Amino acid sequence: MLLHHRALELFQRATTSAAVHADALAAKLRIGNGIGLGVQVHMHVRGIRDEEGVGGMPPVTRVSLEWEAAQGANLFPRAVAELTVWAVTPSESRLELEGLYRPPLGVVGNAVDAAVGHRVAEATVGHLLDDVVEELRRDIPPA
Repeated sequence: MLLHHRALELFQRATTSAAVHADALAAKLRIGNGIGLGVQVHMHVRGIRDEEGVGGMPPVTRVSLEWEAAQGANLFPRAVAELTVWAVTPSESRLELEGLYRPPLGVVGNAVDAAVGHRVAEATVGHLLDDVVEELRRDIPPA
């Protein structure tokens, strides 16, 4: 399975693809009149494990991830997450991403997060998950 053999490559491609969606190879937060604050991220795969299904559920694969800004990491949120993948049918899988991030800069970072940061984070993760799905589809051989 691609997640076992080339997980980091898959997530790096998805991150780059998500950045293209954001229009400049970086996630952007628009401030005021379109001034953009963008950042490239480093993605880290911390572990991959398979688990047997419980109570008639199918087996799952879990991928532990972390990402942070490539430069100026102390100015941007750092995220940790776990991607869970399981087969629904022989030709369909379900992906679930759970995680958390910590806003940087203490009280100021918390205020920015409360105002707009959490929405940017949700949208960015949504794009990332969509792009992971697309990357997985590209690597699945045609039936």
